[in-house]
Amino acid sequence: MFGFDADMIFRIPALLIALTVHEYAHARAAVTLGDPTPKFMGRLTLNPVAHLDPLGLLMLWLFKFGWAKPVPINPSYFKNYRQGTLIVSLAGPVSNMLLALLTALVIGILAKLQLLSGDWVKVLWMTYSYNIILAIFNLVPIPPLDGSKVLASLLPGRQGQWFDQMEQYGPFILMALVYIGVIGIITYPLERGLSYIINIIVMTIL
Repeated sequence: MFGFDADMIFRIPALLIALTVHEYAHARAAVTLGDPTPKFMGRLTLNPVAHLDPLGLLMLWLFKFGWAKPVPINPSYFKNYRQGTLIVSLAGPVSNMLLALLTALVIGILAKLQLLSGDWVKVLWMTYSYNIILAIFNLVPIPPLDGSKVLASLLPGRQGQWFDQMEQYGPFILMALVYIGVIGIITYPLERGLSYIINIIVMTIL
């Protein structure tokens, strides 16, 4: 799926959909919890341009490791700092899981109607795959991924503060683990597990 191949062009819309929904979910959750920052910064939108980092998109397109522009939030607006941060952090990965489920349902319906043909179907399959990948990858508890903020929100006070201080080293640790393949060893079985659960749900519904 990744690397240089004939299907690379179909990854672009799939990536735009997955990344945009992920970042919009963060923004929507923060605004719903009382933080106006994402709205003021123009991030409460489904316009992909507002969320994309060109280099991050290129890296993800080619090498399965990339990023979008983080949604700025101010947790001091939340009634409960830790709970609000937890909800906002989970919103992105959860939105990707839900979008993967929705895409799988669309694929299943089209298959039943015998309409699952043509190059555009590749966009659907890649949208499904990218949402699975982004959901699991972002839950890895290493800064700056969402999983690190989830873990920091769940840890007791001092440990959570200590973990937050490690954020400056997180990107370097993450890149090293991606490079040597450790992240893939961890995330691949989880991606397969999530895909299996989604397929069971789709088969139950359809």
